[in-house]
Amino acid sequence: MPFTLATWNINSVRLREPIVQKLLAEEAPDILCLQEIKTPVDKFPTEGFAALGYRYMVARGQKGYNGVAILSKLPIEDAGDRDYAKLGHARHVAARLENGVTIHNFYVPAGGDIPDREANIKFGQKLDFLTEMRDAFHADAPQKAILVGDLNIAPREDDVWSHKQLLKIVSHTPIEVDHLGAAQDAGRWVDITRQDIPSGLLYSWWSYRAADWDAADKGRRLDHIWATPDISNAAHGSRILRAARGWTQPSDHAPVFASFDL
Repeated sequence: MPFTLATWNINSVRLREPIVQKLLAEEAPDILCLQEIKTPVDKFPTEGFAALGYRYMVARGQKGYNGVAILSKLPIEDAGDRDYAKLGHARHVAARLENGVTIHNFYVPAGGDIPDREANIKFGQKLDFLTEMRDAFHADAPQKAILVGDLNIAPREDDVWSHKQLLKIVSHTPIEVDHLGAAQDAGRWVDITRQDIPSGLLYSWWSYRAADWDAADKGRRLDHIWATPDISNAAHGSRILRAARGWTQPSDHAPVFASFDL
């Protein structure tokens, strides 16, 4: 069964419903995973998406913050969620396709501005979240699974605009990269984007603070698509839709795509 999947931190689905509809109408992924929807599930704007063929959804939401959702043209069933690091946040949800593939949608905490857990509780929460991901994958090895989302870490030197200048900036510090790598290794996850695009600068996020984000191009690859080894060879066609960062009232993230033939 071939399908295309996209992941996108939308930074408020109700505020940015028009550009979500634009993505669905123009790119037509079979599945769209959203992070930071910032709404309770009962306030999620489902009607417009259903009219475009996305009649299935699993989601976890909360008012004003966080929240994750999986929209699909294909039938999916709710496969649960986990409150990683016991934060009480809506940061994970899973859905299962009819072919048995489980899709995990994550929104890892950003971690604040100071990369020191003693000085910044949010950074500690981020590291604890990643540690629990690692432990969960060790305890229950994922199979026939895809993990996507805003993981809020750019792990490789070519995932950021300047490796040296960002080594002490949250999202690219060695301790975060190590924690993410440990979680990835625990589940034997394959980085599908880098499997398909093995080298070269690659970004999915550009700060709102830049006067001209496109010209400055100081990006980071914070958004990821991973798969377990039993299905990773079925993946292809990875890309990042950079143009979406320039749409009207955009998110600061761009959608990341991958296709699978299973």
